[in-house]
Order: sequence, then structure tokens, then C-alpha cells
Amino acid sequence: MFMIHQQRAIVQRWEPIDTIAGFKVRPGLFDRVGANYMSGGVSFTVYSVNATGCTLCLFKHRSDKPFARLKYPDNYRIGKVFSMFVFDLDIEDIEYAYCFDGPYDPEKGLLFDNEQYILDPYAHAVAGQSVWGAKFSDAKFFKARVVHNDFDWGAEASPNIKMQDLIIYELHVRNFTIDPSSGVENPGTFDGIREKIPYLKDLGINCVELMPVFEFNEMHNMREVDGKKLLECWGYNTTCFFAPNTVYAHSDEYNHEGNELKRLIKELHDNGIEVILDVVFNHTGEGNENGPFFSFKGLDNNIYYMLTPDGRYYNFSGCGNTLNCNHPIVQHLVRECLRHWTINYRVDGFRFDLAAILGRNEDGTPMSRPPLIQSLAFDPVLGDMKLIAEAWDAGGLYQVGKFPSWNRFSEWNGMYRDDMRRFLRGDDNMAGLAAIRLTGSQDLYPDDIGSRNASVNFLSCHDGFTLYDLYSYNKKHNEANGWDNTDGANDNYSWNCGAEGKSDDPEIRKLRHRMVMNAIVALMMSRGTPMFYAGDEFGNSQFGNNNAYCQDNEVSWLNWNDLSNNRDIYEMFRFMIAFRNKHAVIRRNQSKSSYNIPKVSTHGYTAWMDEYSWESKQVGVMYAGKVNGRDDIVYACFNSYWEPIEITVPDIPGRDKWDLVVDTYAYPVIKRHRLTSRKYTMGPRSAIVLEFKS
Repeated sequence: MFMIHQQRAIVQRWEPIDTIAGFKVRPGLFDRVGANYMSGGVSFTVYSVNATGCTLCLFKHRSDKPFARLKYPDNYRIGKVFSMFVFDLDIEDIEYAYCFDGPYDPEKGLLFDNEQYILDPYAHAVAGQSVWGAKFSDAKFFKARVVHNDFDWGAEASPNIKMQDLIIYELHVRNFTIDPSSGVENPGTFDGIREKIPYLKDLGINCVELMPVFEFNEMHNMREVDGKKLLECWGYNTTCFFAPNTVYAHSDEYNHEGNELKRLIKELHDNGIEVILDVVFNHTGEGNENGPFFSFKGLDNNIYYMLTPDGRYYNFSGCGNTLNCNHPIVQHLVRECLRHWTINYRVDGFRFDLAAILGRNEDGTPMSRPPLIQSLAFDPVLGDMKLIAEAWDAGGLYQVGKFPSWNRFSEWNGMYRDDMRRFLRGDDNMAGLAAIRLTGSQDLYPDDIGSRNASVNFLSCHDGFTLYDLYSYNKKHNEANGWDNTDGANDNYSWNCGAEGKSDDPEIRKLRHRMVMNAIVALMMSRGTPMFYAGDEFGNSQFGNNNAYCQDNEVSWLNWNDLSNNRDIYEMFRFMIAFRNKHAVIRRNQSKSSYNIPKVSTHGYTAWMDEYSWESKQVGVMYAGKVNGRDDIVYACFNSYWEPIEITVPDIPGRDKWDLVVDTYAYPVIKRHRLTSRKYTMGPRSAIVLEFKS
């Protein structure tokens, strides 16, 4: 804060030295990129390597024609940076954009056009699109607003929860509460989530992972299919990396954009809940040669994007373009962006979408030591941030277990998802792999690098089937997306339990609920950090759509009536989260227990025997240790076979005090029952959890 106050004092002593377009001006703050409001005016700073000139264009609010154009004089440029301080601006009625002079040579990737308005890539707010689903303007360009950053954080502090102690809850800001069944006062907004904080606490969540909240244009590629308007509603086509999505605020926040998100983060922190942002640095909303032209294309197209030798766009993202992440200019942008959200929004971490792209060279080849990833790993401002990689991309680069991390990045464990889905539905030859996944995926994250708690375990996320649909559909049903069901993944490893889609058969419904509960037990009894998708805790369905990115309707909106319809699923989630929190041995190794048993062990039909065959359909896992001087021992067993099986429970030398606390085949499912025998018959396709009472 001293630096900011010092700079304000400097500005207060400044005097104008020029007049341009009727405005008093002087050279601005060259080392502070973006529009920085100070007492007396605004410093507008932007840089371009290839531009030969720059003009600041000022607009009145809601106007598409500038009322002033301020061309930067030559002495307002240092190196490649243009900076101008404009005095006496009424920022409440001002919007701005840039025009750049420079060469136009598409084959070399140079696309300068001094009649094209360019959005400031460092803008803290984007103007003109504050109503969801409404075309923001007849003009084909974006403007920025100046933000007065005066939010009072008070004594706010992050919960600072260890990675392995997190329960990550992935949610989409709009879809979470937009349905009337949510019962919130401000549906589909940051405030709508704030109203649900008591619900999150009751469930046991201590971390929310917000799908993209950076400004994006949901109207991009808007189309109509079967009478329904389809929008780019997930937010993975970024318009501006430094600006919050204004449509997620329930009221206009002119010049204070972001305050509602900050209030949400502050209140989540006050309730012991961390916030991770899903960030998309692999591509932008400008698309390919046929896409819109509003920011990087008109700034330094051949620097910000990976281009082929003839100036076209490489497409490792599957979305038309690929950010050139390991160019020093782009590295600077990404690093400053993450610092911005860390410092000004107090977030607790970032999940990097298609993060393998962050490790590609400028020609697209994978790098062994990507400079961007290394710089993020060692950045002091990001030193306490949780960094999570989706360690693959749309170009075929798959780095789960091999993502270059410098012991800082965790990973979405795609192998956990796939192997556990296959085991739980009863596939052959999966028991051995399931035992590895349950106990921390040591084949991917051996002990020598495991200190970062690398594995984020999940069975469902925004991509793919919901947890309930995983056991309601054998195949995807994405016809409503308008692509003849060709979009979305085909390898879902799902099972419909005997009927495709909705069923009124009580036996099928009972089996589906049991399969979901088996999955819950597996997720919460696994080493690593568990994550699940909002709505899974009450059986939310997307009707078989496994790529609902464009469905701004009942397909994607959470139906909160399912909370009462599927209360048993909710109670199982709630119980297993609490059970995991109660037993530290599940989450990490503790000091050795009083008994001569391993800290982590896997078991077959017979205790201590884990030589799994091709036909094996059963896995048991036991965690043992001493916590605060007391022995802590728990055991979970999974039967993915379609018939009952008899198992033997691990014997603890000199003791025989196992309590059965969960049996997904029995009723009630959650119970406390002392076992009187080491033999136990598990029902078909079921899971049990035991707690040892010393």
C-alpha cells in the first residue's frame, strides 16, 4: 500500500505539460500497465512490440463512437510502452479502447488496423455486456472501464487449508442458482452463491472451484437448435483475463467492478472455505482466421498466438487458436494476471485448463522445462497459491503424472477417473489398478515427489457425465447441442443399470443410487484431494448430455428439488465428507499405530492377500496410524461384482473391534454396528466402511 500512496502523492504534484484533443495530459506511469486511477486523473499504459503508433479513444457510457481520440506523442513512449496520464477525467462516464498503427502482413501474422478499436488486455472491467444473453452492442468491439479499487478487506485472511485436507466443489456461477428451485434472492450471480454458504458448510465443503469468472461473451457463436437459444455459457472463451464477468454481479458496479465477487470471497473465507479459479490461458475468444478481432489480434497477433509459417493459427486448444504461452511477452501477461487475482481478489489457487499447452514451445512442440510453468512455480506472490493442472490438451499431449511442476503443481488425475469408473462398473482386470488409485496413485506420484499432494481425484466434473448420469446412460446424448451427437467424449466408462435414461423401475433406481454411493465412498476413502461437481451430491442429471457447454437451460441448471428427491445421496456425501475429515489417516500418513500393521495396505477377498486376478472384482484398503496419541484405523471394501461375495476383514493383533459404519447394500446405509465375526458377506455391487475402535 505504501507504493500506491507514494504514487498518488507524486501524481498530486504533477502538472500537465501538454493538451491533446482538449485534455490536459503528461507522460504516465510506464511501469503500471492498464488504466490506473489516481487522484487527479488516469494513467493509460499499454505496450506493443510491433506497433508504430497508438491512439487512446475515449467514449461516453453506452456510446459506440469516441468523443475524443488522444494520439500518444513520441515522447510518451519508452521502448515498446505507451503511457499517458489524462487529467480531470470523470471515470463514471468514461469508457476507453485503443487504436494502433503498424504493418499489415497476414502471412507474417501482422494485422494492424488503425480503424479497429482494441480492448486493453490489462483492463480491469469490460463495458457494455451486463445483461446475460443480450447482444452487448451493434458494434463489433469491446471497450474497457476504469476501476476504482477501494474494496475494504479488513482483517480478512485465507483459511490456508492444506491441499490434502480440501474437499473441492466445482461449480458454475450461473448454473448453480439460476433455477427458481434454488430459492435465492439473486439467482445466477456471485451473491447467489453467497446465499448458499450455509448449505456448503452443512455439506462439509471447504473449497469452491469456480468455473471461469473472467469476462467472456456468452453470445459468441449464439445459435438456435430446436427452438432453443444456445449460448457459450461455460465461459472458456476469455474476452479479458483481468476483468470479472459483469453479468455475474446482480447489480451494475460501474467503476467498482469486482466488488460483489470480492464480497463472496471474503465471506467464504470467513466461513473457512477457500476459492480456486478455473483459468484459461490456452486460448482466447478471438478464435481462428474467421473469429472476432477485438484484442490480441490487433495488438501483437504474431506474439500472442502460435502461428503456422503462413500466418494461420495452430489449434492445440480445439477452440480455434492457441496462446503462445512461452513467449516472454505472454509469460508476463499470465504472471501479472495471476498476481492480480491473488492480490486484489485474495483467491487461494488456480486450476489451469488444458495446462499441457502451457508447456508447448512457440512452434507447438512440448518443452521439458517450460519457462512459463517454471516462473509460476517460483513466483513469490504466488508462493502460497494452490496450482492445479489439467495435464492434457486437445492436441493429444497427455501429461498426467508427468506434468513439469517443480514440485508445485497438483494435477487433475484423469487416470483416477477412468480406472475407478471402470472398476466400479465391474470391468475385468481393474481391481489392481483400483487399489493403486485408491491409495494415492503411487505409479504416477511416487513418494519422492508426492510432497505436493499431486493427485486431485475426481469421478465427475463439468466435462462429461454428472455422477448420476454415469449410472443412467450407456452413451452420450448431446443431440440438443446441434452437432448430430458428434461432440463430447465417447469413452465415458458409464453404465445405465439396465435402462437408458430416466426410469420408474424401483429396482433400477435403487441400483443407481447404490452405484452413486459406491462412488462417493471410493472418492472420500482415496488418498489425494477429492473433487466433485456441484449437484452430484443430490443426483443432478443433465439427461445424458456430457458436453453441456451451450445449454443455458434445465440441462445445465441445478434443480434444487432433487435435494429432497435424492436425500439419501446427499446424506451419504455429507457423512463421508465428515468421516474423511474425522480420520486424518485417510488423508496422509501419520505416526505408526500401536499395532504391527502397515500405514497403508490393500486387501483381496481374504485380508492381507492382494494378488488381484483378471476376474477380481473386489478391493479393500486400510489406513492405520496414530493421531494425537490415539490409534486411528479405517477400512473400506468395494464389491463391483453382480453377486454377493464373502470377505474376511483384516485382523488387528489382540483386538476384534470393527464397527460397520456404511454398507451401501443394506438399509439404512449409514449405521453403526459392531461386527461379531471377521467374515462379512457383501451384497452385489456394494461398498462398506469400517472403523476400528481401540
